[in-house]
Amino acid sequence: MVHAGTRKFACLLGVLLCACSLLPAQPRQQAPAPLNVSGQIVIAGQSIPYLIRHLPISSFPNLPDELAVLLNRRGCLIPQTYEAHHPENVVHASLERPGSSDWAVLCSAQGTVSLLVFFSSDPARLLVLSAAPETERLQAHDPSGVLGFNWGIDPASPEQVRQAQAGLLRRPAPVDHDALADSLVDQHTIYHFYLKNAWIVLEMPE
Repeated sequence: MVHAGTRKFACLLGVLLCACSLLPAQPRQQAPAPLNVSGQIVIAGQSIPYLIRHLPISSFPNLPDELAVLLNRRGCLIPQTYEAHHPENVVHASLERPGSSDWAVLCSAQGTVSLLVFFSSDPARLLVLSAAPETERLQAHDPSGVLGFNWGIDPASPEQVRQAQAGLLRRPAPVDHDALADSLVDQHTIYHFYLKNAWIVLEMPE
């Protein structure tokens, strides 16, 4: 003979099980991307190893909160050049106009590196200046033969731009705010400059 209390407990258990089955399935959380990425690429018929180191957005605590949210939403990690000794490839400068507080970032996500710019005047928007597969930004740098990441960005003050243009026969008018130096380590640097609502590349000596 089944007691009334037992019957009531069994009934409640059945209701709970039924209710649980109706709950929406919880999405499976995606594993975070690894901070160090290694592999092999084929160059001139030979398989060459490479290693790319990254830092998470949390390694740059001075980033504005709204920018950190946008970068995390894109799944960004910040790639570091093979010669990095401290966190790099996040730039704070006056890129839009004199006195503005703007940011530029190299964002690595799903094998592609993008050069992103964030103007404080338009905090919901990220501008993409350029992008390339990570494996197109590698070069040899030590006797081991392992390739490392070679793309770096830095702020360039008006005075630094002026010095970089010193070899020109006709020097352009001085710029009035910061440029963005875009470099391949030990190779060359181009200078992006925001002028009249558009990005240009400043003239430099060859």
